[in-house]
Amino acid sequence: MGLFSSNYNKIEKQLLEHYVQYFKEMELPDAKKTAKDMLDKAIESSKKQGTYDLPPNMGDIILGKANPKDIKSEKMAGYIQKYLPAKRKDGVKDEDIIWCWNLYDVERSIILAVDEFHRMALFISVLKETGSEKEAGNQVWKHHPSYTAGDPKNEKLFIEGHTGEDLPLPIELKDRVNRYIKKRAEGDPEEIKQELKKFSTFNAFIRKEIKAGNI
Repeated sequence: MGLFSSNYNKIEKQLLEHYVQYFKEMELPDAKKTAKDMLDKAIESSKKQGTYDLPPNMGDIILGKANPKDIKSEKMAGYIQKYLPAKRKDGVKDEDIIWCWNLYDVERSIILAVDEFHRMALFISVLKETGSEKEAGNQVWKHHPSYTAGDPKNEKLFIEGHTGEDLPLPIELKDRVNRYIKKRAEGDPEEIKQELKKFSTFNAFIRKEIKAGNI
């Protein structure tokens, strides 16, 4: 029967199992509830947005390697294609588009939800320590990358004095950025911490590394 009795499909059950284990490894006391709540919200959001049943080859459709089979996927492909020139300037490659948009839509939502979970945890921690929402916001943007599926100019950063380099990164870059961060952390974590001090946000640091060909 799995962890919970629910009407989850096969992929959703796999996601639930994965994130329960993920939160257990973080030693979160309510790992099962956190994972289930996150999955339920992702499913609800996906259905409300009308993206729940997007085909598993959206990346290929966006790149023109496959034809959309319905108006919904055609419209979504058109929406993403509109921002492709800007995404390309930020370093997005075809393989990034395939990785991101061939994911199950709920999985894509959970990936972003987990990011927000970590960002909020840091925000609360710094807020308790300093009593300053501004400082908490600054620390979040300094130590965590942020992503958007659409136009980053429509996204607002809760920090003052941010520049174009600070804006959210294309969501398509997330897997490549994660692999880079993991590699750096396994090498010399102190080195990357020192490098980050030179940048206004984590996003600005990542953009510099992409332009340098390191990511």
